[in-house]
Parts: sequence; structure tokens; C-alpha cells
Amino acid sequence: MTTDDPAFNSADPLCQMSARELAEAYRQQSVSPVEVVGACLARAEEIDPVFNAFSFIDHARALDAAKASENRWANGAPLSEVDGIPATIKDIVWVKDWQVRYGSSVTSDAPATEDAPSVQLMRNAGVIFLAQTTTPEFGWKAVTDSKAFGITRNPRNKDKTAGGSSGGAAVAAALGAGVFHLGTDGGGSIRIPSAFCGLTGLKPTFTRVPAYPASAFGTVAHIGPMCRNAADAFAMLKSMSGRDRRDWYQGEAVLAPLKLAPVSLKGLRIGYWSTPPAGTLDPEIAAIVDRQLKSLEAEGAIVEPFELPGRNLLDMFHVHWFSGAAARLSPFGAADRARIDPGLVEVADTGAAFDARRLVDAQVERADFGARMDQALADHDFILSPAVTIPAFEAGLEVPLGSGLERWTEWASFSFPINLTQQPAGVLPCGKTHAGLPVALQVIGARGADAHVLSFIAKLEETLDM
Repeated sequence: MTTDDPAFNSADPLCQMSARELAEAYRQQSVSPVEVVGACLARAEEIDPVFNAFSFIDHARALDAAKASENRWANGAPLSEVDGIPATIKDIVWVKDWQVRYGSSVTSDAPATEDAPSVQLMRNAGVIFLAQTTTPEFGWKAVTDSKAFGITRNPRNKDKTAGGSSGGAAVAAALGAGVFHLGTDGGGSIRIPSAFCGLTGLKPTFTRVPAYPASAFGTVAHIGPMCRNAADAFAMLKSMSGRDRRDWYQGEAVLAPLKLAPVSLKGLRIGYWSTPPAGTLDPEIAAIVDRQLKSLEAEGAIVEPFELPGRNLLDMFHVHWFSGAAARLSPFGAADRARIDPGLVEVADTGAAFDARRLVDAQVERADFGARMDQALADHDFILSPAVTIPAFEAGLEVPLGSGLERWTEWASFSFPINLTQQPAGVLPCGKTHAGLPVALQVIGARGADAHVLSFIAKLEETLDM
């Protein structure tokens, strides 16, 4: 987050502190977790009427957890370096004793009886859960609005979308209502709202962060951090990563350990992916990203054009995503379906019409595409691209007015291919449009190289001319 953002700078100074700054202040007892959590709760209440970031704010439990954290720091026994760091959780991930409605009015209102693995790991580290953030129903699209919870708006311009499906998390991060923000990403849902709101967000390597219950959207669905900078994202990623045997997909393989290391630009091999598999790249975004890539070349990086090694990627993703939507809505009858977002019902109906052969064909094609991307990232240190083909557009719409596009996937096509291939992909701000809307760069690394991606993003935060 750039320090010239007036919306962020209007927050209480306690809300503007990084995880590292808070840990040091807690250690010195110059600031208390109770003070920080209280300030962040007040900030959440302040911004919510305008931007609609939250479906639930948990004052009582958050303050109780803050008091316990305060005592641990006072006794010199914090659970971890992130003990007492305030966080939000998207309304798709289980938090014990919270109603998790998946952005819908047709789901059960019974409180969750257990934490999801990522939440449990964060709780074990002493992270404090402030609030639940908004999502479109079942996280189905890359903007955030729902019949149940309304429209979530962009903190840079409230007439624009915050992106999605982790739009509430992005607003909370951008406006200082917490430090760590848990998002999910099945087709860009961490990276797109992070890009639209001027944040750093990471879709980790698939299985880096354990998930339970299994998503109906299958192995394109990831869980990851959304923060104001790479250092906070790394600290959050460490706190939510680990083995949990409720996640069968994890298996017993061990991913590379998470450790930040300096990245030198000199001799770095970068593939520049600039042609999306659907939609058209906005010329203003293209010019901003091109300028930043030239600045990396001037620092000694080797930048060469890169094309995705796959065909019919939009259709491939649709088969996976729409089939998942069909499965997700299958328990609901006609009366409930009439209360669900009509766009979601449409894609679910399309997915239900796919036969088994088409689904299996798409899965086989995906495996070939993924293997080719693994090879590409053996030949390059990173692949860079614009994060999104277009800037944020009118809130409450799935596609921009007059664009001729039909579905969100057509403008989110720098995102969903990397869900298919499961590599880590992070975004960071790299400029603004003439209208003042954030533009972001995407950094893609080899599977397992999540720390390397965040290390490079940290280097870019220092290097890019904003």
C-alpha cells in the first residue's frame, strides 16, 4: 500500500502498523494487543457502512483473545511472532462459533463447530480474528456482491467494484481494518481484488495452505494471504501453512520451506506474458506494465516474451469451474435456487450439462498444460504479467457496461490459467491509471517457490517507479 493513499492514512496509526512493527511494540510493551484490536474493530465499524466489507464483526471474542495475547507478551511467552496480530477471514472458510454463510441466504445459519485448517494454524499462532469478510455467493465470480449481503465497493473509488471474490478482505486490508486478511482464489479471487485495491496478495502453491472441507471447485481452489506489503503476506503465509490430515490433497510430500532471501535483478530470467487467453488488455495498463518491465531490464534483468503453452484455456477453465458450480448447487431445490444469484445458477446449469467425457478431456488437457508450465518455470526464474486486463469498473456488475463480455472469466484471464497449473502467483501495485485506479503486476513462480515469489515482490516494492 502506498503511503500517499488518503483513505488508508485516515485510519488510526495503530491500524497502519505492520506485523513486524506490532510484534516489536508488543515485545517492548509500548503498545498492547488490546489497544490495536480495539482500534481495528473501530475502523471496521467506521468503514463498513460505506464500503460493505464485512458480514460479521466479532467484538467480544476478538477483545477476549487480545487480552489473552496481552498477558502472553507481558509474561514473555507469545505463541509466535504474530501473536496478537489482527486478522479477518472470508465468509467461505470455517471459524469455530461463527456462522459461515458462503455469502448466501440459502445456507445453514448454524455456527461452525470447528476451525478450518488455515484458521486453526493461525489461531495456534495467536492471530486474532476480528471479522468475517464479504464474498459473492459461494465465491463464484471475480466481483463481490450478493443478494444476502449487498455490494462491496472499492476503497479508491466507491463507485467501482473492489473485485472478488475476496472483495471484503481487500477493502479491510486497504483501509486498515486488520493486518492479515485470509482470501480464497479459484480463478483470481485473491489476486484480482488485491490488484483493484492496490494490495499485495498471493495465491500460494496448491496445498501449501491446507483446506477443509474440500471445495466443490476442486483443485483450482487455493487459500492465501492478502496484505499491504510482501513482508506481512509472508508472515501470514507462514502462520497459515502446514500439514493437516483433513486435507487429503496435501498428501505427505513436503514443500520447500518458507524462507525469504534477497533477490538480485541482475541476470534474472523473466518471461513476460502479455497476451491474455480471453479478452483484450487495456492499452493504459499495457503501457504501465511495459514501462515497469523496461525498468527491470535497466537493472540487469533479462526479459523475453512468453506465451502460455496451452490452448482453449477459457473453455478448459469453464469446464472445471462450471462443473464445480453445478456440484455446489446440487443440494438446493427450485425454491432455494430462485434466491441464488442468477449468474451462478446459469453457470451451474451449463456445468450440469457437461458429460463425463468432456470433463475428463478437460482434466487431461489441464495436466498437459500444467506440465508445460512447470517446464517453463524451470527455464525462467519468474513469469510476469499484468494482474488484470482492465481496471476496476462499476460496482454491482459482473462485466463492464458496453464491453461485449458475457462472463467475468473473459476479463480475468491473466488469473484463472494459473489456478489450473497451481503455481504460486502474487500481485503488487505498479502504477495508477489516469483516473487514479490501481494497476498491478503479477509474479508467477515455480510450484513450491512461494517464498521466492514473495522475496521478489519485496524487491519490486523497493524497485518499481510508482
